[in-house]
Amino acid sequence: MPKEEQNQGMGEASGQNQDTQGKPASGAGVEPAPKAPEKTAKGKADKFEFILDIPLEVTVELGRARIIVNDLLQLGQGSVIELTKLAGEPMEILVNQKLVARGEVVVVNEKFGVRLTDIISPMERVEQLR
Repeated sequence: MPKEEQNQGMGEASGQNQDTQGKPASGAGVEPAPKAPEKTAKGKADKFEFILDIPLEVTVELGRARIIVNDLLQLGQGSVIELTKLAGEPMEILVNQKLVARGEVVVVNEKFGVRLTDIISPMERVEQLR
């Protein structure tokens, strides 16, 4: 018997919901096929709806400085603290102290904002967790 016929015969013999003539059995035990999960944006949002109201701390870091306590106590109005970053260098955007993006300062309606210029890839974010 050719391979195709063997495979068909095996499929018929192993079918649980078929009558003796190879036709699908009707009635009890037959369940409708499950519906495929939604692939729309709304369907994806529904999966994560329970985490959408979790507060996160977003920090925009201009730069850092390391000073000793004596120098800190000497600071007064008009004092300047030199930061590690250069002028024009992208600022870092941290979410819960983890780097997620870099950006530049913008002014929107007389308020400071940050334009994201570089989003950290998921692989880089996973590496930060180690």
